[in-house]
Amino acid sequence: MPIGKLGSVKALLLENIHSEATRILSNRGYDVENRAGALTDGDLIAALEGVSYLGIRSRTQITRDVLDAAPELKAIGAFCIGTNQIDLEAATDAGVAVFNAPYSNTRSVVELAIAEIISMARHLTDRNKDVHEGRWDKSATGSHEIRGRSLGILGYGNIGSQLSVVAESLGMSVYYYDIVDRLPLGNAKGVSSMEELFELSETISLHVDGRAGNANLIGAAEFAAMRPRTLFLNLCRGNVVDHDALHDNLVSGHLAGAAIDVYPQEPKTKGEPLISKLQGLSNVILTPHIGGSTEEAQVDIGRYVAGKLADYETHGATSMCVNLPEVPAPSPVDHRIVHLHHNVPGVMARLNNVLATHDMNIRSQTLSTRGQLGYAVTDVSGVAPADLLDELEALEETVRVRML
Repeated sequence: MPIGKLGSVKALLLENIHSEATRILSNRGYDVENRAGALTDGDLIAALEGVSYLGIRSRTQITRDVLDAAPELKAIGAFCIGTNQIDLEAATDAGVAVFNAPYSNTRSVVELAIAEIISMARHLTDRNKDVHEGRWDKSATGSHEIRGRSLGILGYGNIGSQLSVVAESLGMSVYYYDIVDRLPLGNAKGVSSMEELFELSETISLHVDGRAGNANLIGAAEFAAMRPRTLFLNLCRGNVVDHDALHDNLVSGHLAGAAIDVYPQEPKTKGEPLISKLQGLSNVILTPHIGGSTEEAQVDIGRYVAGKLADYETHGATSMCVNLPEVPAPSPVDHRIVHLHHNVPGVMARLNNVLATHDMNIRSQTLSTRGQLGYAVTDVSGVAPADLLDELEALEETVRVRML
C-alpha cells in the first residue's frame, strides 16, 4: 500500500501517552494528534480516518471491526507491556505492524511490588490511617521484616525475574514457577508446580500475561492451596484472579492481606469510578493500575515505542515487532522496497522478476518469515518507474508494499 511523503503521515496518540513520544514523532515529521482518554467503537473508527500510526495504552480495544474500517493504518504502538487489548490476528491479516514496550517499565512494577510487600508486612496503611485519625499505636504485634521471609513468584519473565533479584537483595528466599523453563537468577529456586510454589511461599506475587488460558488462573482451589496468612499480590492482569474467591479468603482471614493493581473491569477514563468488592477491606491495598506509572518508565516507553514506529516508517524496520516477521533495517540506499506478503513458494522470484524487468539492480535483500507471512526488505539501485508499486501491489501474494 503506497504512502505519501513523511510530512503527510498522521499519528494519533491516545490515553495520555508521554510527551516524549510526541517530541520524537514530530521531529521525524509526523503530524501528531494527542487525546487524553481511550476511544471505543465508532468514536475510534472516526478518529482513525487518515491516520497511519496509532498509539494506545491498555484501555483502548483494537478489534477486527476497527482494523477493517482503517485501511490507511500501518502500525499500532502499544505504549505498555501487554498487547491483549489488540486483536493480533486481525492486525496480522491486515498487515498492520504492532510494537510494544516489553522492558521499559519493568523496574517500576518491581519497585511497587516491593513497596507493597513491605507495606503489608508492616501494616503501614493501618498505621498511616491511625495517625491521621489521631490514634497512637506503637505496638509491634503483627508487624514483620521481610528479611528471611519466602516469596513465591508466579511467572518468571522480565518482571518476575527482576523482582526475584531485588527481593533476594533484601534477604528474602525466592521460589518461582513458570510454564517455560527459565534460568534462575541469584539463588532463586524453580519449582515444578503452582501447588509446590504455594506450599513454600509466605508471599505470592503474580507476573503472568493476559492470554485467554490465564483467565481465572487463581481461584478458590488455588487460594485454598496457599499457606494460611499468605500475602497475595497481583500487578499483572486483572482477569487472572477470581475476585469473588479473593474476597472470601481475605474476609475469612486465610489470606493475611492483598495488594491489587489490576482489575477484571477497569474504568476507561479518569472520572469513571472503579467498582470492586475488595473496596473497604482493611487488609487490602488497591491501586489504579499504576505499576508502570512512573515518570522514568513513561519517558522510556514513549521513547522506545515512538522510535519503533518511526523506524518502521522511515526504514521499514520490524525488529521487536509483535506480529510481523522481524527484519532489522539500516538506513536505505537509493530506493528501498518493503514487501509484506503471504508466505508461499515462489513469491520472492516474482518480486525480483518485477524489479528485473525495470533494470533495477538489487544491492541487498533481507527476508524473514513468521507463520503465514513473509517480509522482504530490498535495497535497489536504478530509476524506479512511476508504476512500480502498482505492479508489486498487483502480485497475488502482496499484503502491503511501499517504497522508501
